[in-house]
Amino acid sequence: MNIDHAKIRRESLRWLLILALNHSRPVRAHESMLQSTARGVYSDTTDVEVRRELGYLEERHLTDIERNPAGFWLASLTSAGVDIAEYTVDCRPGIARPEKYWAGSS
Repeated sequence: MNIDHAKIRRESLRWLLILALNHSRPVRAHESMLQSTARGVYSDTTDVEVRRELGYLEERHLTDIERNPAGFWLASLTSAGVDIAEYTVDCRPGIARPEKYWAGSS
């Protein structure tokens, strides 16, 4: 069995970003905070990697990203992103959201 470490990292980083954005609500999160959070788990996380995964989440309509003319990004969860974070909807593949193990299931 081959383990795809890059895929595991991408999907785990997406979940981590969703959690960080959920905790920052209702304030938009500066990308530097998201990068610091990601580096707490993956110390070699790059700025490009965080932006790539934020972009992925934006394409899935889970985040809104404000690309500031000064060069930095501010991000927040959409209502769909909040639903993913709060386990109120099913999570499609591509995000390493753990299975809900409390209060029964789903």
